Amino acid sequence: MQDAVMKSMLSEYAGYALQGIMHIIPDKEPKKYLYDLIADYPTRGGKGFRPGLCIATCRAFGGRLDQALNSATALELFHNAFLVHDDVEDVSYVRRNKPTMHQYNNMGIAVNVGDAMNVLSLKPLLKNKEVLGPALAMKIFEEIEHMVAETVEGQAIELGWRKDNVCRLDDADYMRMILKKTCWYTCIHPVRIGAMIGSCGKVAVDKFNRFGYFMGTAFQIQDDILNLVAEENKYGKEIGGDIIEGKRTLMLIHLFKTCNKKELEKLALFLSDTQADGNHEIAAWIMRLMDKYGSIDHCRKVAKYMAGAALKEFCSVFAALPDSKDKKFIEELIVYMINRDY
Repeated sequence: MQDAVMKSMLSEYAGYALQGIMHIIPDKEPKKYLYDLIADYPTRGGKGFRPGLCIATCRAFGGRLDQALNSATALELFHNAFLVHDDVEDVSYVRRNKPTMHQYNNMGIAVNVGDAMNVLSLKPLLKNKEVLGPALAMKIFEEIEHMVAETVEGQAIELGWRKDNVCRLDDADYMRMILKKTCWYTCIHPVRIGAMIGSCGKVAVDKFNRFGYFMGTAFQIQDDILNLVAEENKYGKEIGGDIIEGKRTLMLIHLFKTCNKKELEKLALFLSDTQADGNHEIAAWIMRLMDKYGSIDHCRKVAKYMAGAALKEFCSVFAALPDSKDKKFIEELIVYMINRDY
């Protein structure tokens, strides 16, 4: 598929989820400080990967859009709730080319809005009982419970590394953290849930775990790379923000292992207080170090390797399905994820 077609399909899938989100936002007070804010992040225009994977997998297995819509809506609303909370935890300034919620409002309101989004995410999952029956609806609910638990555990690991200024890490540490923080909720569970719905609960969904892990890891590494090299107006967040926030990206971990002792000491000192004055100058120095030691090139190679592994797994777990537009979409989304520039 051409990029324009891929973006159009992602936009279509995201649009279905957005309609579902708007439908469940209560029309009552307090609007100014809560319910009007819930639609903010979803209407800024996300990539649509999660509802796209859920809906496309459902249809690839013979299911219908209406059967997957509640689950896709819940996935997208959980995602946006995570973003609101992530922006507070990371002290981020920009999200999708606009000020983060806690910046234009305050942290207390932003945290509360994120909490409300998590609660509202349960509504479409409960509605699954009417569409899919209570047994399958409960299985999907259990998938979501596992997804949220894995995600917050992964976030805790990353936040803990930053709190304790952990600098002795390797690629395997990053992969374990990303499996929890990103892969389960970005790829593994959306595909598992879509397959469960499309097959009426008959497919053994554990076979999708490796596929979703490889795909999600490739996605996250590319996202980390774009935080350093993308055009800011396309990327939608502050360029270099991950460095300023002290996030242990694969590039930073590679730099830990390859820079000399003096550079590592200076790097660790900066990471011990990323809120200090002059952090943008130090961040620029870290970027130059990454260029010097080939950290970004290293991570591009890892992302491509993971995408290749995901393509191999795709051929295994989706091979028996008949050819369809949705099956083709899932396959080509893997390549699109690591070639995208936003």
